[in-house]
Amino acid sequence: MSTLTSAANPSRGLRWDAWAIVLWIGAGLIMAAFLWVLLDLLGRGLGQISWSFITEAPENAGRAGGIGPILVSTLLILMVCLAIAVPLAVGVAVFLSELLPHRSRLRRIVQISLDALAAVPSVVFGLFGNAFFCIQLGLGFSILSGGLTLACMVLPLLIRTTESSIRAVPQRYRLAATALGMTRSRVILRLVVPLAVPGIVVGTLLALGRAMAETVALVFTSGYVDRMPGSLLDSGRSLSIHVFDLAMNVPGGDANAYGAGVVLIFALLVINGAVLCLAKTWKARSGMAITAAT
Repeated sequence: MSTLTSAANPSRGLRWDAWAIVLWIGAGLIMAAFLWVLLDLLGRGLGQISWSFITEAPENAGRAGGIGPILVSTLLILMVCLAIAVPLAVGVAVFLSELLPHRSRLRRIVQISLDALAAVPSVVFGLFGNAFFCIQLGLGFSILSGGLTLACMVLPLLIRTTESSIRAVPQRYRLAATALGMTRSRVILRLVVPLAVPGIVVGTLLALGRAMAETVALVFTSGYVDRMPGSLLDSGRSLSIHVFDLAMNVPGGDANAYGAGVVLIFALLVINGAVLCLAKTWKARSGMAITAAT
């Protein structure tokens, strides 16, 4: 059909070809920029990577030593973030998708609020976290303050992806379960949410990647301390802050900054790869389930 249309209207076919060329050039430039950054980072920082660099503590303001306490602090911040954000996101998503009418005004207001919250710059979240968690609640510069601030940041993304996953569960499953005598709460907890778990996991990994790469919000909340944290109320430096501090504030810290950057990029690539694999697996299983049902 498209061949006949192009033959009947050659100018239209030329326009489509021009747009295709522009799109391919744009994609190529994006890929080239990414490879340029990645190769430059690997070339400067890969030589720093060793077991001692991963496990030892920073020395001489980060110019020597490793990133062991930095990795522990980053992991604790992310654990606090996900422990707060994931249950809250699932609860709100279930409320929006299963308990509120589709045309409810409250549902629309909440969705608009989530979209607006997702567009708020990270520095604003940092200022909010500093004023509320650090000062108002008295948590100070701590891992707990940083994790709670990141939880506020990733909530819109988690809620929207979780809501989409729940809505993707076929309606006939709900109707069949109701016909078998299951209550609405049992249908949600035993049927809908378990079927939406793959999508929830994908959204969680996306939120994890965003939280791991965050710098500005954590500067105002978790702090700069690079020693091994003793509790969640201790200040802790995340990996992204460590890279920033070594590159901008520590003369002679470029080598270790590139090494820490390689670790950060590798972690982000692993997370993104896991998202792609899970999404592909989920799509394949969904297709098989629909084919079997029909």
